Formats: sequence, C-alpha cells, structure tokens
Amino acid sequence: MITGPLKALLGAILAVIVSTTPALAQPGPLVLAASSLQESLTEAAGRWAAKGHPKPVVSFAASSALARQIGAGAPADLFISADETWMNDIAAKGLIRPGTRSSFLSNRLVLVAPAASRLRLTPASRFPLARALGAGRLAMADPDAVPAGKYAKAALVTYGVWPSVAGKLARAENVRAALALVERGEAPLGIVYATDARASTAVRVVGVFPPSSHPAITYPIATLKAATHPDTERFRRFLLSGEGKAIFRRYGFAPR
Repeated sequence: MITGPLKALLGAILAVIVSTTPALAQPGPLVLAASSLQESLTEAAGRWAAKGHPKPVVSFAASSALARQIGAGAPADLFISADETWMNDIAAKGLIRPGTRSSFLSNRLVLVAPAASRLRLTPASRFPLARALGAGRLAMADPDAVPAGKYAKAALVTYGVWPSVAGKLARAENVRAALALVERGEAPLGIVYATDARASTAVRVVGVFPPSSHPAITYPIATLKAATHPDTERFRRFLLSGEGKAIFRRYGFAPR
C-alpha cells in the first residue's frame, strides 16, 4: 500500500514528467532549405536543440521546388533559398512576413571531377570545357530553374562556352544530385557550389569560377506568413547571430 507521503512524492514526479515531456517531444520549426545547406543547417539545428529548444525539422530540396511547394500551400515556418529569385517569387505572392527577410550567406561556384581525376581547367574565355568532357556529360542542376544551374549557365555564357556544352548536360534536380553524378563517376565533370565540393571526399575541384562570371550567389532567409511555431523567430535570429554564422563559415560559406 502506498502511504500518504510516498503517494504525494510520486504524484509530484508524475506531474513534472507530464508537464515537461510534451515540450521535449514537440518538434521545432519546420524549415525548407536549399540542398547545399544540408550539413551546415543540420548542425545549426542540433546546436539550437542542445540549448534546450525543440529541434527544428529541416527539409532540403532545390529552392525552385521548395518555392513551388510554399506557393501551393505547404505548411512551413522558415524558407532559405539559394538565390533571390525564388524568394522574390514567394514574396510577390505575399507569402513571407514583412521585416524578416535578409540575405545572410554567399558561396562560390566550382568545376569538379572525380577524386582520381588529374584534369585541371581554368574557367576563362573559350576555355576547352567541351573537349575535356569528351563523350561524357557535364553534371549540373537544372539551368532553367534551380539556382546552382542558373549560376552555372550564366558563367558558361560569360565565357562563351555554353553553346558547345548545352547539348552535353546531365541535368539534375538539385545541386547535390549533380554532385552525386560526379561522385559515382557517371559524369566526368560537374558544376556545383564550393561548399558541396568541400562536403565530399569523392570529388576534387579542378577549376573555380570567378564571382564576376555570374550573378552573386546569395542565400536569403525569411519567416513564412503561414508560420505557426512559437520558436520560429528565435531560431531565425539564432541563424543570423554570430554563433549561427560561425557554423556556416566552418562549412565554407561566407556570412554577409
């Protein structure tokens, strides 16, 4: 038989468990983010959770695909795009909260090959990219919609080599899918972000595109108008803080 004092103690313990368990089990804000942010944003979400907050749930895909999902009414709290165009798209539809948008990261564009490749190319006017491909294909994100692909096409147009490689593309749904094609040896060359190349041991950088060859690579973040999670703004501010930006810097991004 449970005595009065013991019963009271057990009741108090149960009350604590009941009051704290839901908060710990509750997921954090839902973040839709560009594929190139996988490692860095995952660490940032883990760091935030380690501070005692519900861990953010992060979904990665091409910015174009995420913007379309948001436009179609997909529930989410934060959006981080790999270019301004897709953030502009949802902003024009009234889908972000005023005063929450800022461009907080930048990146570089690189040409990669499988790690065993000895090829070196310097992106410049009329550089021999088509010849280096031989019978192979150039892996890149879809240049018609995905930011990484659009930046890549712009750089190749700048150097006058786009016509020679436009028919030799291995189009990927996002930049990480393009990276994977090179990692598996299915494409001899690919164009990805410098941070993607840094995250892989299966590729090596054979050339770097100067920033002047393409539009500036920027990552805007904004709270969505449909956001409902109470931690959304606090997590957004954490990502923009010195501590948050230091995480992205370690993965090769340049905080702005």
